[in-house]
Amino acid sequence: MNICVFGAGYVGLVQAAVLANVGHNVLCIETDEGKRAVLESGGIPIFEPGLQGLVAANHEEGRLRFSGSLEEAVKHADIHFIAVGTPSDANGYADLTFVHEVARGIAQVAQKDQLIINKSTAPVGTADAIEQVMRDTLDARGRSDIQVDVVSNPEFLKQGAAVSDCQRPDRIIIGSSNPASIEVLQELYAPFNRNREKIMVMDRRSAELTKYAANCFLATKISFMNEMANLSELFGADIEAVRRGIGADPRIGYDFIYPGCGYGGACFPKDVRALKASAQSEDYEPAILAAVESVNEAQKKKLGHSIQAFYAGHLRGRVIALWGLAFKANTGDMRDAPSRTLMEHLWSLGATVQAFDPEAMPECRRLYGERPDLILANSKEEALVGADALAVVTDWQSFKAPDFPLLRRTLGDAVVFDGRNLYDPQVMKRHDLRYFSIGRQPV
Repeated sequence: MNICVFGAGYVGLVQAAVLANVGHNVLCIETDEGKRAVLESGGIPIFEPGLQGLVAANHEEGRLRFSGSLEEAVKHADIHFIAVGTPSDANGYADLTFVHEVARGIAQVAQKDQLIINKSTAPVGTADAIEQVMRDTLDARGRSDIQVDVVSNPEFLKQGAAVSDCQRPDRIIIGSSNPASIEVLQELYAPFNRNREKIMVMDRRSAELTKYAANCFLATKISFMNEMANLSELFGADIEAVRRGIGADPRIGYDFIYPGCGYGGACFPKDVRALKASAQSEDYEPAILAAVESVNEAQKKKLGHSIQAFYAGHLRGRVIALWGLAFKANTGDMRDAPSRTLMEHLWSLGATVQAFDPEAMPECRRLYGERPDLILANSKEEALVGADALAVVTDWQSFKAPDFPLLRRTLGDAVVFDGRNLYDPQVMKRHDLRYFSIGRQPV
């Protein structure tokens, strides 16, 4: 099929590359000239494991092309995927500006019937709104003869595993009541639906809510576990033992019950805010969503408060080594990252941060620029030099088995604040390191 994907971000670029890889002819529209130049040279503007090779190979073989031309997109494609950003506005609602711009642009130049697949995470009713925007634009052109059908087809990708998630999805949600469009999508996704039936067909609004419900439920599991971690500290329990105990129950399972210093990223914070705002717009107060958000915001401040308490508030002139900037491992994304909350708290108290992250250093530099209280180190070991304490914020594999004697020798106060519970408290004690983690008793 001839496919156009609008947006070369985590969702759009992965989807475009994976569809091209199974043989479709894909044109990816990216209006940012800098990003497009990177893509056309065989690179990618984001870090996602396995994606660069996939993009480069399919681009070289001619199945994946990049353009900034709307006219070229509409002329090329039988199917248009909308995969542009829907950031939170000041009130928490998903901002649909980019989605509507794409829809309006397609309708302004369309010469035949249009099938639109919305993959952008957007509130319930967005597919209806896209269809209305396009219908109004076509009517204004005097082209009411052109038919439009919009399908909601939400993505369920995890950053850091997006390529494998897209190639081997656990479910494919098709939100449509149009048999012709459903048939086209079934054919499109046939290569990903071979070993078992993964396609679930439902109405558009149910598909849109499914996406929000999935992310908000996962965020709820994380915030619930962080609440239990806080209770473990109060009651003298060990949250890691509690986690193993409840995870053994198959009704609960082990996924998303790891305590930590809060969730971040492009999805969970934004989607919880958006669904909460949508509910409030219908005069419904979503108490659970409000609690999930509140617990997470408090949890992101936990490491900073632990460090502040350890030093009795006297952090001016202190140097804190920071391992991890990205909101999670295997990505360079710092959107809503707990590291940002921690760094800004430390800076407000006069401390200097010496940070290292395998992928997020350029993004940190872009966000904060050059400043005297931020030093970006070339390695995790270099970040320790001259530091009083270490804070661990991201669970990169390379952080999980550190040189404990080196930590003891290098850190001025021989203290570690672990926001991801990567280390065994007894091991830390044997190495004479003070250790503060999440939901466990300090040693």
